Amino acid sequence: MEPGMERTVPSTASEEIELYLRTVYSLLRSTTEVQVRTLEEVHMGLNSTLHMDARSQAPDVSAFVYSSLRLPQCMTRVHSVIMGQSSAVFNRHGFDVESWQPVAGRARRRRCFFNGEDTLACFIASRSDIDDLIPSLTAFQIEWNKMNQLLQNCPESLLSAGAGENLNKFAELAGRLEMSQDDLARLKVIWGDEFLAYLQQIAQLRCSFSFRLLDGSLIEYWRATRVWWDNIECVFPQLSERPIYFISSNTHSVTNLLSGFALKFQKEVVAYLNRNGDRDLLIEWHDIQKRQTSSNEGNFLYYALKKFQQVDEGKYLVGEQMNYEKQVGILRIPSIHSFDVDAQVIDLSRLNPETIDPRLSDETCNFLSRSDALIINIDYPLGFSAYNILTKVTEHVGSILGVYVMGKAATLNGVQGDVIIPNVVYDEHSQNTYLFQNAFMAADVAPYLVYGTVLDNQKAVSVLGTFLQNLRIMDVIYREGYTDIEMEAGPYLSAVYEMYRPKRHPVNEIVNLYGVPFDLGILHYASDKPLSKGKNLGAGTLSYFGMDSTYAATVAILRRIMDKECKRLTS
Repeated sequence: MEPGMERTVPSTASEEIELYLRTVYSLLRSTTEVQVRTLEEVHMGLNSTLHMDARSQAPDVSAFVYSSLRLPQCMTRVHSVIMGQSSAVFNRHGFDVESWQPVAGRARRRRCFFNGEDTLACFIASRSDIDDLIPSLTAFQIEWNKMNQLLQNCPESLLSAGAGENLNKFAELAGRLEMSQDDLARLKVIWGDEFLAYLQQIAQLRCSFSFRLLDGSLIEYWRATRVWWDNIECVFPQLSERPIYFISSNTHSVTNLLSGFALKFQKEVVAYLNRNGDRDLLIEWHDIQKRQTSSNEGNFLYYALKKFQQVDEGKYLVGEQMNYEKQVGILRIPSIHSFDVDAQVIDLSRLNPETIDPRLSDETCNFLSRSDALIINIDYPLGFSAYNILTKVTEHVGSILGVYVMGKAATLNGVQGDVIIPNVVYDEHSQNTYLFQNAFMAADVAPYLVYGTVLDNQKAVSVLGTFLQNLRIMDVIYREGYTDIEMEAGPYLSAVYEMYRPKRHPVNEIVNLYGVPFDLGILHYASDKPLSKGKNLGAGTLSYFGMDSTYAATVAILRRIMDKECKRLTS
C-alpha cells in the first residue's frame, strides 16, 4: 500500500441519511401510492448540502431550481408518479405508458411519460434513480408550497406587473417571496415565457405528489438491462465476435471528434451565427480566428453546431449528421422499452483519418483500416445502473480491450471546469475502497484543456445520490483526503472486479485492481462546488466554457484508444 493510504476508507455513515433511506424503502414496499408529504420531515432532517434551507420559511431557490431542472416541466400538473424498470412492468400493471406523451427534465436523462392529466411514469435503471427522483420530488414540493404560502392574498396585479418589465414591481414581488431579485430572475430565466403562468399556479395550488414503485425486485432491473442490450445486439450482432473498447461518456463528444461532421459544415454554422446567433459566441469565433483566445476552433464548432440544429433552419443537419456518421462507421442506437441510455457502435476500420479532429489525426491513424476493433460508447448512466450495464456488456461481447469512464463530479478542492483523475475510489454501494492504476495522468489531458486545471492522483467517493450528502459527511470525506464526489465510478469498478476475478465483488474491503488485464481509465470534469452554497448545477450550467473540459477528457480517451490499437495491431 502506498504511503498515506492507510486511512483510505471514509466513514460516510450518517444517522440522518440512513433514517431517510430506511423510511423511503419501507414506504416503497406499499402496494398503494404514498404521499410525498410523509417524507418531508425526514427530508428536512437530512440537512442536505443541496437543500440547506429546507426548514426555513423563505424559499431555498437553489434547491428548487436544482430539483426543477431534474424533473419534467409538466410537474405543475402532476399528482401521481409511478416508477417501473421497463414498458413490460408498466403494462403488467395496466399502464400503456409508451402511448402517453414523452417528457423529460432539462438536466436529468430519464425516460418519462405524462398521461396528459395527472400521472407521470418514470423508467428507472437501478435504485440510484429512486435515490435521485424521490428527494427531487420532495424538495420541489417543499419549496413550491413555501412560495404558495407566501403568495396567499397576493394581488393578481402584482403577479402580472412583476412578471413584466416593471423593475419596481419585480422587486416588490421578490420581497413578497422573501428571495433576492437575482433568485427571482433565475426562476424567470428557467420558466421563460411561462413565468407568469407558473407564478399564478404556485399562488393558486398547493403541491401534493404521491409515488409508487410498481416492482422493486432486483430481477426486474436485470431484465430491463437485458432489454436495453438486446436492442443494441439486434442492430449490431457482430458485437459478440469483435474486440471492444468500452466508453461511458455522452452521445456527442466522441462522435464529433471521430466523424468530422461539424468541421465539414463549418460555413453553414458560421453563417447561422452571423445571421441569428448569440452575440457572445460570434465574438468568441472572431477572437479564435484572430488567435486572440486560446479556445479550440473544433470545440467551438461542435458547440455551435448543436445550437444551429436546435432551430428550424438547422434541423436538416440532424438527419445529415446521422447519414454522414453511418458512412464513416458510426452507428447510433437509441434506447427503447427501458431506461434512457443511448449507445453508439463505432467501427474503427471505417473511420476516415483525413476528416477526424486534428487532435487525433496524426500519422498513427493510418493503421485504422486494418483494425477489427469496435468502440461501444454509451450515454453516461446514473449511479448503480453503471454496474448492471457494464456487467451485461461484458457478458455478450468479444474481448474487452479497455474500459474508459468520463463523467461529471463535484469537487472539494477545484473549480468548475477542472478535470479530476482519481486512482482511489470509495464506493458507498459496496463500501469497498478500490485502488487501481488509472490509464491517464495530468499530462494526457492538460495539452487540450484551456480554461481549467487537471488534478491527478485524486481520491473519489461514489455516493448514493446527490441529495444524500450533508456538511458533516462532506467534512469527513474532505478530512480523509477525498476531493472528487460522483456516482458511477464505484459501480463500474465493482463490475471491473467481476470481469477478471472468479467471484462477485466483495463488500467493505480494500480492493486492489492493479492486475486487470485490460486498459482502465476514469476522468471526471468538475461541475459542482458543494461546499460553496449555490455553486451547483441548480445555480447555473457549464455552458460553452464547461465544454472545454469535456472535450479535453474525450480527446485523451480517444488518443489512448488509438495508441493502444496501433500497438496491438503492430505487435
